[in-house]
Amino acid sequence: MSDITKVALDAMGGDNAPGEIVKGAVEAVQKRKDIKILLTGKEERLKEELARYTYPKEQIEIVNATEVIETAEPPVKAIRGKKDSSIVVAMKMVKNGEADAFVSAGSTGAVLVGGQVLVGRIKGVERPPLAPLLPTLKGVSLLIDCGANVDARPSHLVQFAKMGSIYMESVMGKKNPTVGIVNIGAEEEKGNALVKETFPLLKACSDINFIGSVEARDIPYGAADVVVCEAFVGNVILKLYEGVGGALLKKVKSGMMTNLRSKIGALLVKPALKATMKDFDASEYGGAPLLGLNGLVVKTHGSSTSTEVCNSIIQCVTFREQKINEKIKAAIQSTQNEEKSKE
Repeated sequence: MSDITKVALDAMGGDNAPGEIVKGAVEAVQKRKDIKILLTGKEERLKEELARYTYPKEQIEIVNATEVIETAEPPVKAIRGKKDSSIVVAMKMVKNGEADAFVSAGSTGAVLVGGQVLVGRIKGVERPPLAPLLPTLKGVSLLIDCGANVDARPSHLVQFAKMGSIYMESVMGKKNPTVGIVNIGAEEEKGNALVKETFPLLKACSDINFIGSVEARDIPYGAADVVVCEAFVGNVILKLYEGVGGALLKKVKSGMMTNLRSKIGALLVKPALKATMKDFDASEYGGAPLLGLNGLVVKTHGSSTSTEVCNSIIQCVTFREQKINEKIKAAIQSTQNEEKSKE
């Protein structure tokens, strides 16, 4: 395996493209010598952006792509119709082995469709889930799935739990990570049909550390290392998490500016508050990998700044070094062999 991780970066996707995307790429290569970034997008535009920075030239290469997939476009039609879009060109590089990973802040739908159609699923993986890291009082938890499979089945959730456990152990260094299923109460008999069906299946898995149900209010406290749910629930949790965090921060800031005494207090607590806020900033942990594919696909927020783009690129190095895909393949294969032996 080469010491260099090649990351195909969709430079035209996201609200702040290409400016923040290019800036994030530059920040990544300034921090790490073991990364090469293949920027896909409109060549002349990207050259203009790169001209603003000083960086190791050999670590960033522009790959021209003349089309852009917009957020509102139907994903399947866009992936099939815009063959020279920055997303398709970058994903094909992963498929053909020219890049080790793909990162995009562009259309989530297009990334999900492209991931399955172009990069392809690992044999035996039923549905690839999106899995972002959420900041908690104990560190981070992996929320899986947060947006890829709205109508999941119990067998999908079991695979999510297994893939999530591998990710937390290998990438985040969490030994024997705890796994919880999102529920409306701690009791086993509670929940909707999906949760009730999935609970005993997770309980029977000997290769994961299942601890039972997790209520949404307990997630910020780090109730489980891997938080399993279907995408509708996961996306609501993720968006509420972000919204409450942003609203609280604004409230704290406005409260500190009410009078002279509070302003003096604000100056005193500012360094400590800044450090705390950094711990609870999701962008510090990179993007959400789409697990279970033949290559690494990472989706960052549409509103990503250079910090999140940079961290998402660096995240790809760990993913590749720890051979996450190989470990997922082995886990899925092992499960299939067990099921065959029971028949």
